[in-house]
Amino acid sequence: MPLRGGIVGLPNVGKSTLFNALTAAGALAANYPFATKDPNIGVITVPDERLDILGDLVKTKKIVPTTIQIVDIAGLIKGASQGEGLGNQFLANIREVDAILHVIRCFDDKNIVHVDGSIDPVRDKEIIDTELLLKDIETAEKKVDKYKKNAKSGDKADLKKAELAQHIYDFLAKGNPGRNYQCHIPEEEEILKDMMLLTDKPVLYVLNVDEKSMKYGNKYTQALEQLVENEDAEVIHICASIEADLMEFKDPEEKQMFLDELDIQEPGVNRVIKATYKLLKLITFLTAGEKETRAWTVRSGAKAPEAAGEIHSDFEKGFIRAEVIKYSDFIKYGSEHAVKEAGKMNVEGKDYTVHDGDVMHFRFNV
Repeated sequence: MPLRGGIVGLPNVGKSTLFNALTAAGALAANYPFATKDPNIGVITVPDERLDILGDLVKTKKIVPTTIQIVDIAGLIKGASQGEGLGNQFLANIREVDAILHVIRCFDDKNIVHVDGSIDPVRDKEIIDTELLLKDIETAEKKVDKYKKNAKSGDKADLKKAELAQHIYDFLAKGNPGRNYQCHIPEEEEILKDMMLLTDKPVLYVLNVDEKSMKYGNKYTQALEQLVENEDAEVIHICASIEADLMEFKDPEEKQMFLDELDIQEPGVNRVIKATYKLLKLITFLTAGEKETRAWTVRSGAKAPEAAGEIHSDFEKGFIRAEVIKYSDFIKYGSEHAVKEAGKMNVEGKDYTVHDGDVMHFRFNV
C-alpha cells in the first residue's frame, strides 16, 4: 500500500476544500458539519521543477512526476474517543494513514458556521489532540492487559513486554503524545509499533487563514504557532478558498497572473504537498531519457536495489549495479555523455543509499 497523508480536523474547518484543491477530485465541500462521512482518497502530483529542467536537457518526449495519496477524513468532535459524532469511524480512518495534516481554522467569517460556535484555534487543536490521546491510552491499556495475561505463564519475554508496555501507557497517561516517546531497545520499538498509536504519527499543521493573513498570519495563527513551537511539527499558512479559486484556472498564464496579483510565488497547495512528502520521509530519484523523464519515490534511507524495484520487481531481483549522476552535476555538464567525460558518474552496488535528486540507471540480469 502506498504511503498516505490524512487530512484531519474539526468539522467544517476547510478540510474538503483543501482536499479538492490538492487533488481536483471534486470531493463534497459543504457548509455544515459531517459533510464528509466516508473518507475521500485522492492521488496528488508532487511538484518538482527538476523534471522539466532535466527533460529539456535530454529532449524527452514525456515527463512523469511522482505522486502521493491524500485521504480526506470525516470531521471529529469532542467525545469522539467515546464514539460521539463519527468518532469511531474517524479514528479508525486515521489509523490507516502514515502522517496527519491537521487543518485548523484561523479566520473570522460569520457566514461559515463553526461546530463550537466560536473561533478558537488553540481550543480546536487541543480537542483533536485530546481525542487522539484518549484513544491511544485506551489502546495502550488493552495491550498492557494482554501482555500481563500472557505473562502469567512466567515467560520472561512476556514479562518484559508487559513492563515495557506499561512504560508507554504511563507516558501517554501523563498527556504526552506517542511521537515524543523515546525507545531505548528494539523490543520497545516493536511494542510501540504494534500499538499503532494515533499520536505517534508525524503532524503538519495547516492553518486555514483568510486572504489578508496569507503572508504574515494573524492573532489566531500567532497563538497556535506559540502553542506548537516545542513540537516536532511544521506549520503552514494557506487560504483554502484562494486555492479553490486557483483550481478554476485552466490556462497556466492566467493562473500565474492571478498569483502575481496576490503577490504569491507559488500555490499554497504546492507547499502543503512538498511538506507532506517530507513528513512521510520520502525522497525522489530520477530517470532521464529521450522517451521519458520520470520521478520515482522511495523512503529516505532506501538502498539502490529497492529503488530499482520501484521501476520493476525484476530490476530488484536481478540487480547488478546502479549508475548514478548527481542532479547538480547533470545540470552543470548538460548531458550524460559530458558527465561521464568529466568522471562524475558513479557506479554503485547493493549497499548504496539513494539520495534525493539522484539520476539513476540500473543494470540487472534476470
